[in-house]
Amino acid sequence: MTKKTVCSFLMACLAFTACQEKKQAQEALVYKTVKVELTKQEVKAKYSATMKGREMVEIRPQVSGLITKILTTEGQKVQKGQALFVIDQVPYQAALNTAEASLKAAEAAEATAKLNLDSKNRLFAQQVVSEYELQTAQQALLSAQAQVSQAQAQVVNARNSLSYTVVKSPVSGVAGMIPYRVGTLVSSNIDEPLITVCDDSEMWVYFSLSEREVTDLTLQYGSLEQFMQEMPDVSLLLSNGKTYSQKGRVDAVSGIVDAQTGAVSLRAVFPNEGHLLRNGGTGAVVVSTVREDVIVIPQTATFELQNKKFVYRVIDGKTSQTEIEVASLDDGKNYIVESGLNEGEIIIAEGAGLMKDGVEVEIQNN
Repeated sequence: MTKKTVCSFLMACLAFTACQEKKQAQEALVYKTVKVELTKQEVKAKYSATMKGREMVEIRPQVSGLITKILTTEGQKVQKGQALFVIDQVPYQAALNTAEASLKAAEAAEATAKLNLDSKNRLFAQQVVSEYELQTAQQALLSAQAQVSQAQAQVVNARNSLSYTVVKSPVSGVAGMIPYRVGTLVSSNIDEPLITVCDDSEMWVYFSLSEREVTDLTLQYGSLEQFMQEMPDVSLLLSNGKTYSQKGRVDAVSGIVDAQTGAVSLRAVFPNEGHLLRNGGTGAVVVSTVREDVIVIPQTATFELQNKKFVYRVIDGKTSQTEIEVASLDDGKNYIVESGLNEGEIIIAEGAGLMKDGVEVEIQNN
């Protein structure tokens, strides 16, 4: 074999190898793409939540004494005004008897002072007594009347104190645990309440959104009031992962942004006829919003750089990095694009984080 023949053979081999490598490179530059279109998108987002009864009242005694009766049981349904505890009534009944006796004595003294004043008035008219004696009788009547008023106030206080020995529920609801027993000495400054009664016919479920999310929703609906009126009902995921059977409605949004977390608190109200939801329970509120005529792209088509999101558009067969803005609410799989893309454009659907500008790609649709 001549040198010329060898050289030709080697060149042919190199050319064949280059062609193979070029073919492999071309095959490697096939990317899945997606065409940007306007569509309707429902976004569901979950937020950790805590539950509270519509009313939760810690019941404490207003007078001191020994508990003589406990008239309810833990977990029992109670009605507003129902008696729950009785505190020793003997000293308070005695105090009321004393106050009533003092009132009768004061009323008798008032009557005597009035008779004395009437007598002085007649004698003064006959010039038998001096004006000083008349004024003295008048002052004695005023003093007696003041004693009556004071005694009446003492009777009211004693009667109220006696009534406070019967501790009643101020609300209807479910009774909590009872840390005290008959014979325990209690007072108004005890550390633990006698009992807690929770009205759980409706549950207030509290959750938080970021300030940006609340702002986006407010702008979407036009105002905060419209947002609360028109926002679809929300769902509740229970701690066991199951969805609560009834929907709730958002009825309150805090006007204050938490300085530490940057979050805004919201309250959703859920009916609780079956008493499945309990005060202090936890779960997750699922917020669902529907957007009409929006651009939706898969999250796999984006990458993040310095807290900004980017995609790669395909322009004349080459990639071009493009910054986009997305809605704050997403479903974990897709983004709603607020700006940066137009209907009809082609973007790389997967692997955007490994892409570069100016790469020639062969378009492969989904």
